[in-house]
Amino acid sequence: MAVGRHYINHTSISAVNPLALADEIIAGKRLSRNDNLSEFLQMDLSALRRGANRIRKALCGNVFEFCGIINAISGKCGEDCRFCAQSCCCHTSAEEYDILSLEEIAHDAKKYETSGVGRYSIVTAGRGLHGKDFLQALCIYRELHGSTSLSLCASHGLQTEEEFRKLKAAGVTRYHANLETSARYFPQICSTHTYQDKIENILRARRAGLSVCSGGIIGMGETPEDRLNMAISLAELHITSIPINLFTPIEGTPLAKTPPISQEDALRTVAFFRYLNPTAQIRMAAGRRRFADSGAAFFCSGANAAITGNMLTTAGTSAAEDCLMVKRLGFTLS
Repeated sequence: MAVGRHYINHTSISAVNPLALADEIIAGKRLSRNDNLSEFLQMDLSALRRGANRIRKALCGNVFEFCGIINAISGKCGEDCRFCAQSCCCHTSAEEYDILSLEEIAHDAKKYETSGVGRYSIVTAGRGLHGKDFLQALCIYRELHGSTSLSLCASHGLQTEEEFRKLKAAGVTRYHANLETSARYFPQICSTHTYQDKIENILRARRAGLSVCSGGIIGMGETPEDRLNMAISLAELHITSIPINLFTPIEGTPLAKTPPISQEDALRTVAFFRYLNPTAQIRMAAGRRRFADSGAAFFCSGANAAITGNMLTTAGTSAAEDCLMVKRLGFTLS
């Protein structure tokens, strides 16, 4: 599969006007690397946001999905991702603990379920989850599958196809595996695994019968074209759930001094992600809390899903408050 090439071609988008282009996409047009995607960086932001929301309403409706997450293994990760407080290469105040108990995770999951959240993800630090920790995770997934109505996600790094099959048999329906950034910029972010490792992991999960949640982080020093490349790579992979994290610098990591992304750049990115992935869930994740009303503007710019609660090593938003916010915007919770 040819995914994540380092360039975008520059033939013209037939309708440079964002609203006209939105109507073409609703009618069936799909953009590719052969289109001049850099036009998105010049379009009027207000019109671009309206067009993205028009696409979302027409192709996805007003259904909104929240996902709660828990950090089930924290810290001591041997990977060197430059943004991550849990990397052993960094010197941060992130907690370090082994896998949480079934009782702790089940209690947390049921709190989300009671709040109206429909999906729940167990996240673990590390390159992958194997051995006794993997077996314990399977037991936890089986329990949650039998005792809650939550749709279950897993986020454990690089796994084998057989492990993915076992996760599915335990009740997991979706696997989370972020690309993080563009193929071009990825070596600036991580050296202990590759962009291609990410792609192959996604394909293994899909062969095992799992749907895939994959997106990345914006504002780590990448260019706007890197963001376009990530968006079109996700389209080429046919990803159905795309989390967008707004980078939050953490003291003790190599990117601690990176200036935060502006709201205008973040809104533009979310909007063109919708144009390039018109039927996907565009899922706001970490970082939206620093904007007004927990980032409500993103949900008027094409986004239709979110992660709620605490975001692993950064503060998040209350699930109850989030549910009220999206209902005020006219969404119905899935």
